[in-house]
Amino acid sequence: MGTIVTTTSGKLEGQALSTQTVFRGIPFAAPPVGPLRWSSPQPVAPWSGVRSALEFGNAAFQTPLENITPWPFNASVSEDCLYLNVWTPAADGARRPVMVWIHGGAFQFGSGDEMMQAEQTLVTRGDVVLVSMNYRLGPWGFMNLNEVTGGAIPSSGNEGLLDQVAALEWVRDNIEAFGGDPENVTIFGESAGGMSVGCLLAMPAAAGLFHKAIPQSGACHTANTPERIAKIGERVAQLAGGDDAAHLLAMTSEDILAIQAGLGGEGAQGEEAWQTDTEVGSQPLGPCVDGTVIPELPYHLVRAGKTASVPLLVGTTLDEYKGFVYAEPSLEGMTDDDTRSLQGHLPGLDGIMTTYREAFAKRGAPHTPRDIFAAIGSDKQFRIPAVRLAEAHSVHDPRVYQYLYTWPSPVMDGQMGATHTIELGPLFDICEVDEAHRAFFGSGPEAARMTERTQLCWTAFARTGNPSHEVVGEWPTYDAETRATMMLGSESQVENDPYREERKAWDAVPDESIGEY
Repeated sequence: MGTIVTTTSGKLEGQALSTQTVFRGIPFAAPPVGPLRWSSPQPVAPWSGVRSALEFGNAAFQTPLENITPWPFNASVSEDCLYLNVWTPAADGARRPVMVWIHGGAFQFGSGDEMMQAEQTLVTRGDVVLVSMNYRLGPWGFMNLNEVTGGAIPSSGNEGLLDQVAALEWVRDNIEAFGGDPENVTIFGESAGGMSVGCLLAMPAAAGLFHKAIPQSGACHTANTPERIAKIGERVAQLAGGDDAAHLLAMTSEDILAIQAGLGGEGAQGEEAWQTDTEVGSQPLGPCVDGTVIPELPYHLVRAGKTASVPLLVGTTLDEYKGFVYAEPSLEGMTDDDTRSLQGHLPGLDGIMTTYREAFAKRGAPHTPRDIFAAIGSDKQFRIPAVRLAEAHSVHDPRVYQYLYTWPSPVMDGQMGATHTIELGPLFDICEVDEAHRAFFGSGPEAARMTERTQLCWTAFARTGNPSHEVVGEWPTYDAETRATMMLGSESQVENDPYREERKAWDAVPDESIGEY
């Protein structure tokens, strides 16, 4: 028999491994199916006896995304998807730091078991308890139906975020039995997971459920406006063939996926993915300002000091967008006019392009229109929101640390640089899993050192609120005067205000024009 732990819902049997114990597929909320399809998460029904926690639970219903990343999507999918997983050095009541991972995937794809090897070196190297979760995605987790159905389906459009809150409540109530400290919980996530972290910072429902935050390649600028919610609702009614609540609740999972495809956004493939529909935006199925779950744009709440009690470790990769741009054949011969067509909503775009081209030429870097488009996209969607988050938070709480991940991917002969998701290989120690992972993340002694460096800094932050460690030296806090940033790559060092010229080019661009548009 494996390790037995008692939770508030019943007993669980986990799997004892050589260095840790893992509990998979733990239900943290009732299955959101049938009449609960678009409801906020409801409590789990208790069970008697010992429930097996040896297999991962279903992932949220989705169509797997075809992309350049090497991890395959092998999970079974279902609307019954609210499960989490726990890895612990020992279920011994030792009150270790807890790290709760929120997966990315454009709020439409992914699961809490992606990239998760049987044993987690992050857990043993940092002596932490690791939790990963599933949450509702796409139309099930991020579709506001309240207005379009006249309140008959009162979904806020933030049910996926409320699922994350429910998982954090489960952690608060149960994690001590797994060897974790419910009073030292760090949330961390990448891309849509990082944007989720940014939303949770500002959500009243999440207050007090976590104590530190690491938004990776995602910050606080992602939330559709009430005006956009109305437009999306109109489109949903058209695609669904009506706004009757009974009809919507009776639709099959496949029918609802067709609504997601019809709305477009980041789920689109090829050239279509680059044509933003200004009415519904590039992320129609994502968080939204509904006035209650998310009272206003999360960044505005950060700027007002509403998140001042939470230390932050925030950053991006250097070349976020290259993985998307350089892998898209239709963009190979693009011109400046193409950039204007695709990013024309940006105020002062021509000036930004000129600044980038001059800065790149000064550094001796390639500066074709495609290179400039990729760099502007990286900064618009990822780096500038991260910089503004760090800047705004530091006014109210000095415990802010920023990084720029410069470790390059060898894929496509290195053309993609430090592209989106590159830090996940070292963070979860998956660089050497197989040839596909080695080709994307890199391998060998340098990759092993990058893994050690990343894991030790992340777990140091989870333990103390400060990522400084002997593997990188003293990591100074970030403020708007020095803008100290840890450059994490083959050689890690602190730089003040890296890529200053490009950063300053965004000074006049309003918050509403950056992040997801």
